Amino acid sequence: MARDFYEVLGVSRSASPDEIQQAFRKLARKYHPDVNKSPDAEERFKEINEAYQVLHDPKQRTRYDRFGEDFRRVPEGYEDMAGAGAGPGGFRGGGGGRGGFPGAGGFRGGEQGEPFTWTYQGGGEDVDMEDLLGGLFGGRGRGAGRAAGRGAGPIPGADQEAELTLTVEEAYHGGPRKITLAGPDGPRSYDVNIPAGVSDGQRIRLAGQGGQARGNAGAGDLYLVVRLAPHPRYRVEGHDIHVRLPVTPWEAALGATVALRTPGGQAKVTVPPGTSSGRRLRLRGQGMPRRRGEPGDLYAEVQIMVPKHLTPRERDLFEELSRASAFDPRQPEREGARV
Repeated sequence: MARDFYEVLGVSRSASPDEIQQAFRKLARKYHPDVNKSPDAEERFKEINEAYQVLHDPKQRTRYDRFGEDFRRVPEGYEDMAGAGAGPGGFRGGGGGRGGFPGAGGFRGGEQGEPFTWTYQGGGEDVDMEDLLGGLFGGRGRGAGRAAGRGAGPIPGADQEAELTLTVEEAYHGGPRKITLAGPDGPRSYDVNIPAGVSDGQRIRLAGQGGQARGNAGAGDLYLVVRLAPHPRYRVEGHDIHVRLPVTPWEAALGATVALRTPGGQAKVTVPPGTSSGRRLRLRGQGMPRRRGEPGDLYAEVQIMVPKHLTPRERDLFEELSRASAFDPRQPEREGARV
């Protein structure tokens, strides 16, 4: 006797459609033969798929709940005519034969070596495995569904992931790059086109470079997950770049236009008079590029620097300033004055 479909998916008989789908996705990800190398993984994957094919469809599920493993042999409309005693597993059709009752749906083929294939005649909507498994195996769900319904057949390769570490400058400019990744068969090189302005966590897809397929199915895809390496000067948040802007005390007090090195090259920053440390100056559109839309912004945070060693003349000037100025940064700011 076949295993109970609810038991296969690990759900109760009162499980909701969402619970059934979540259970299926979890198990399909675990037992896909390209991911799970256990000898029985392929058979387990087929069993999981068969259970979902039935339980996701309200009409098929109703027939299964009533007639158990014989539900495919029950003619359409029989449930409307059947009397008492036709409970789960209690029906035994008189048609016998490999295909069961005509029009009942189930397995076709099997004659003269022909492989079994799924058919659902009058049993409600067909399962769209492309939609269901696309997110798991790179859009090749339809092939996975077909393979699960046959004794043997092509099984698509599983998608794979690897991290790609970039400097802020590399992510800013993008462009072609050759990378080498370790694999089960040794190191392998890939030619990658990095989009300008790629952000931390973004995935770059290399079609057909993932897990190998079985039969005539397509190989999986390789996804490179971008990681930005820590940088001594720049801090990236989304598409905005933050950088420190060192200025002299007189530039901060009098105002100045100073040069600032950015990932895109030199930029000019206007420091307003009376600027204190910690003030952020925004350079619109000087952040990370975007594939669509305006680039991010660059924020320069002012940091007032003083010389570690004063010349005699510098010391004299600072002492003269200290005697002439009544400014006290530790006192509340006076009205009209800038700290």
